[in-house]
Amino acid sequence: MWNLLKKSDDECTKLQDSIEEAAAVRPSAASVETLSEVLSPAERAHLASCEKCREAAQDLLATREIFRGVGSATEMARPWFATRVLAGIAARERELAEAASTWLAVPKFASRLALASGALLLVASTWLYERPSTVPAKQPAAAASQEYLFEAPQPPMNQDDVLISLAEQNQ
Repeated sequence: MWNLLKKSDDECTKLQDSIEEAAAVRPSAASVETLSEVLSPAERAHLASCEKCREAAQDLLATREIFRGVGSATEMARPWFATRVLAGIAARERELAEAASTWLAVPKFASRLALASGALLLVASTWLYERPSTVPAKQPAAAASQEYLFEAPQPPMNQDDVLISLAEQNQ
């Protein structure tokens, strides 16, 4: 932009800095005259008389014209990387928030569940403790000792039945 190989004096250097500031103030300036309206009268006079400073101002305007359609890298959206990464992070945060909100309800109902369980346990134990017990009828000892898997249990025999059956066999 500036010809840095040539040594310039202080007045030209100050004017070139002023021209750059004027270009920042008036980004829509298209000519050197429009750009010089922002400058002080002494700087305008120097710009009119110094060929080197006029050339520097024209170079500045030409450079701005070349780069007018080009946006800076920070202004350009990068949909391929940043948007996908941020969308992935947001989706993961939503998943974690949903999982956490599901388990947030458990502590709220834990005390109620413990109270209901304790009341049910108290009622059931009281009912079982005060329930009258029924005594099962006792079976005869002879019948209780016989356990057959495939035969029907026979009625118990007393000694009279045994003697009668022996007497019938002897006849």
